[in-house]
Amino acid sequence: MANIKKDGSYSSRHRGAYTPLHPAPFELSRGKIEMMKQCEACFWLEKKAGVKPIGMPGFNLNTNTDTLLKRDLDQFRGKGPHPIMQAHGYGDLRPFDHADLKKWESSTQFGASPKNFNTVHEETNILFGGGLDDVWESTTTGELHVVDYKSTAQLSNQPKPLDREFLEDFWKISYKRQMEMYQWILRRKGFQVSDIGYFLYVDGQHLGYNGMIDEDPSTATMKFKTAIIEYQGNDDWVEAAIYRAKEILQFETPPDHSWRCDVGRFLKETNSVSST
Repeated sequence: MANIKKDGSYSSRHRGAYTPLHPAPFELSRGKIEMMKQCEACFWLEKKAGVKPIGMPGFNLNTNTDTLLKRDLDQFRGKGPHPIMQAHGYGDLRPFDHADLKKWESSTQFGASPKNFNTVHEETNILFGGGLDDVWESTTTGELHVVDYKSTAQLSNQPKPLDREFLEDFWKISYKRQMEMYQWILRRKGFQVSDIGYFLYVDGQHLGYNGMIDEDPSTATMKFKTAIIEYQGNDDWVEAAIYRAKEILQFETPPDHSWRCDVGRFLKETNSVSST
């Protein structure tokens, strides 16, 4: 395991592409485990071969709603339920207060120190972590609940209700896996964690509004509906996924692309055209 310096950070870090003889734990984010679950070949290409994935633009509007929601919840942290909790029937919860919470929120620096949101899986020498949106605490049981903020905007004239069925789209399985991975990490950090997590949704509205420009035309306001969607996680699969990640990192050649993988389809069709 990597040595820890006096300031609590790791003296040596192993990240980027996997180096077999590096003594420090290899850093894998929950996003890379999600990549592996979706396509093992893409995971191998990036984390073993060092091939950078295709870049994606940032979703700054979503990030900004996360920032504002955190500011909302921070006002009640460790004190009592936020009004949104009470309005949706969760008055027994309160935003969890912890000295390392800001470090837990830092996804880009998850591997910087043991105080960040990570755990070292010693059997594989993998340092696994990520960045939390929030944690809520039950005032009756003392259990912690992982919380993920989500922003959406339904353009239909008949928007779906923000309930458990709203999470059943196939691609939203990644939302559920993220929550389960974070439940697993939080448990390994020594906390009593409930299987129940919450998605705090804000849904941008357009029905019934003639526009969004304010009386002062230098500003504009969008209204959002809010919902708290309860999800019962099961993190039984997480450790097996970490073992599988280590196994793939030791491959000298890549596994096959998933049949759902757009990158694999693109490469296959490109090779087919090039060979004619």
